[in-house]
Amino acid sequence: LNLRKTMSRQAQATKNTITLKGSTEIVTEFFGYSINSILYQRGIYPPESFSRVSKYGLQMLVTSDNGLQKYLQQVLTQLSEWLYAGSVQKLVLVVTSLETQTVLERWNFDIETDGSSLEKPDQEHEKSEKDIMNEIQAIIRQITASVTFL
Repeated sequence: LNLRKTMSRQAQATKNTITLKGSTEIVTEFFGYSINSILYQRGIYPPESFSRVSKYGLQMLVTSDNGLQKYLQQVLTQLSEWLYAGSVQKLVLVVTSLETQTVLERWNFDIETDGSSLEKPDQEHEKSEKDIMNEIQAIIRQITASVTFL
């Protein structure tokens, strides 16, 4: 799974390519935490609507808003099905202005599925859980650090 994050705000743009290989469950969970992190870091929802949890060796913030939790669960359930089937190629999270509908920020996660993992989903693959967690930590840190560029 190859994730490429692209952020843009007016003339500024930052691009990073990060490779993450892991189970459908780990990748789906990662996207959930990434979305929560972006929503919190960008102030899209009020800070008091988030609670702290420890995940991936980091302190993460996740929404405690019931409506948002329900919506994200629906999105992540569908994403998980697409990931398992190998039918999703890109996940895009766009932050727009409520007033002008101008795109303030765009996060592109390009997904490249390892064909052998789709053909043999129950077979062990070469990347360890520790390596996966290290990659996830790096991505979450990039999301957190990128707030200073906006």
